[in-house]
Amino acid sequence: MAEVADIAFFQELEQRPDPSLKQEAQGIPLIDLSCPDIDAIIYDIRHACTKWGFFQIINHGIPSELRHKLEEASRKFFHLSMNEKRKVRIDTGKVLGYYDTEHTKNIRDWKEVFDYTVQQPTLAAASVDENDHQVAHWENQWPQHPPEMRQVSEEYAKDMVALGMRLMELIAMSMGLTAQRFEEFFKDHTSSVRLNHYPPCPSPELALGVGHHKDPGVLTIVAQDDVGGLEVRRKSDGRWVGVKPTPNAYIVNLGDVLQVWSNGEYESVDHRVIVNSEKERYSIPFFLK
Repeated sequence: MAEVADIAFFQELEQRPDPSLKQEAQGIPLIDLSCPDIDAIIYDIRHACTKWGFFQIINHGIPSELRHKLEEASRKFFHLSMNEKRKVRIDTGKVLGYYDTEHTKNIRDWKEVFDYTVQQPTLAAASVDENDHQVAHWENQWPQHPPEMRQVSEEYAKDMVALGMRLMELIAMSMGLTAQRFEEFFKDHTSSVRLNHYPPCPSPELALGVGHHKDPGVLTIVAQDDVGGLEVRRKSDGRWVGVKPTPNAYIVNLGDVLQVWSNGEYESVDHRVIVNSEKERYSIPFFLK
């Protein structure tokens, strides 16, 4: 990583985190997907989506061993030399792979990432021009090291798609729709997984791991380690509150597409990631889109 003295990392004054005001959210919905009472799950999801815009899930069906394997592969990859990581770097012709200069709202994030998609190849619009009918083919890049990274990443992505579709069935029912109402929209999905690494930051009061933003997709399902750092803007009062890590849980936050599909009833939530000066942090968001 570059030095935090680089002003490219400096947040605007009103966006800088204040460690003295750090507050953990109370009452974040924690939904047990193994509950035999499906009506209770649907009720809890509706409450979470309308009041919070995000929630946590447990007993979700993702094997903890698989998640831990991917977390370990992620650590091994990010601890490689910069020259090795840049062999799979994103550039103008490759939209997937390693990247360490991402900006959120024109301010550089204190992190490095590795992106890959579920479908191979992933077909996407070549541009935002509605008259441009060209189709782009996105191809994953895989590093030579660690050698197990590709297999475990692909296996994890398939399981996350299944979890995402299960959540969409529950969300549909929470809107009073049939469980399969949204299924047709995911036939050619562009869902992806990101491995995030947030190194210790010498000046965490100036920078953010990720600046405040809302996710543009449908759902984001996040695995985070025990270090913590994710903050959300609480809908009830607009304050930034931390999401305390829950062992083996996933954090689910709503995206802009779901907000549109719900006619604004289920709002996407503003969130950010703070960093610290002592511990590195890892997270693995899955983007259903």
